[in-house]
Amino acid sequence: MHDQAPPHAPRPTAPLTDTYPTDTYPTDTYPTDIHTTDTRPPVTHRAETTERGAFALARCVCGWTGPARRSRDRARTDAAEHLAASEG
Repeated sequence: MHDQAPPHAPRPTAPLTDTYPTDTYPTDTYPTDIHTTDTRPPVTHRAETTERGAFALARCVCGWTGPARRSRDRARTDAAEHLAASEG
C-alpha cells in the first residue's frame, strides 16, 4: 500500500565506529598558532545618547558616561565634548 515508513518510525542511522578516519582531516593542515590578530583598527570612542525615564545621558564605548540630564540637547553636547576631548 505505502512505500514509505510511517512518520513515527525511527530513521536508520549509519553504524558508529570506534575510530575516527584520520586521513579525512590531516592534522598537519591545522594552524599551529591558534591566536589570531584582529586587523581592524580599534574603536576607542563612539558616543551616543540614551534615555532613561525623563532623563537623557551620553555614553561612549570606552566606558565613559555623562551625567543624567533633563535636556536631550545638553546630553548630546556632553557626548560631543567627550569626543572632542578624546581626539586632542
